[in-house]
Amino acid sequence: MTGCVVVVGSLNVDLVVTVDRMPDPGETVLGTSVQQHAGGKGLNQAVAAARLGADVHMVGALGTDASGEWLRSVVVGEGIDDSALLAVDGPSGTALIEVDGAGANRIVVVPGSNGLLTADDVDRAFAAIDGVGVVLAQGEVPPAAVAAAMRAGRAAGAVTILNPAPPHQYPEEVYADVDYIVPNEHEAAHLTGDPTGTLADATGAARALVDLGVGCAIITRGARGAIWANSSTTGTSGAIPVKTIDTVAAGDAYCGAFASALAQGLGMGEAMRWASGAGALATTIRGAVPSLPRLEDLENLLEPQPR
Repeated sequence: MTGCVVVVGSLNVDLVVTVDRMPDPGETVLGTSVQQHAGGKGLNQAVAAARLGADVHMVGALGTDASGEWLRSVVVGEGIDDSALLAVDGPSGTALIEVDGAGANRIVVVPGSNGLLTADDVDRAFAAIDGVGVVLAQGEVPPAAVAAAMRAGRAAGAVTILNPAPPHQYPEEVYADVDYIVPNEHEAAHLTGDPTGTLADATGAARALVDLGVGCAIITRGARGAIWANSSTTGTSGAIPVKTIDTVAAGDAYCGAFASALAQGLGMGEAMRWASGAGALATTIRGAVPSLPRLEDLENLLEPQPR
């Protein structure tokens, strides 16, 4: 173990509705089920990292409501350190998720308490955490908190990972503190200014993200694997075929697994294999936290190749 993983991010109550197909604008369709799960990109990624063997600390903000109490119990139950989880007046975050018969999803997030996390909160949290090895942040908390997380990680000599979901236009100095940026194609398009919101050349987009100042850009493309670039070279990482049921939290499983592998001393190539495997496994089970795999499941999927 080279150090702990500090996840700075959101915690939400996920309300998941399954439908045969997504409704068109103005259309009403009948759903087939509704479920409540713990979620939020921060919580999902923290759980993913912890289940794969990392020592994880969660930095975030919970509301002073029943949802906040429940979400904290989930964090503690997963063996994640909750000492940097703040309680702020008001409701906790909520995500409304639609999942269709093909496993595709649409998500609306109401930030609630997540929107109240400040840069000062992040700085105080890091001052109390020893042995930081990897810092992982996402876009569901304010950009100032994300910037503080990357800055604190750099100051601690940790590996810094930014999952820009949803994407924001960060100041240039933020990118200089990012070792790995891990967007999907749509997020990469937004960050690189593609007006169509789609990418004809993911490798070119990865290079453009490196030009912003990050050390390495990894663009995830679902079943088509990932494309990455750094200042000197580019490469690809294949997806692992599985029977997809629900893609919710697949990207979070990818990021959490990548962070966990790096924190445990694995190199980038093996970390991306972990990430691809964890992302694939997350699509085989419905829900966010319930779908995040454990180390034994991941090792079984990746065999016979050694860790």
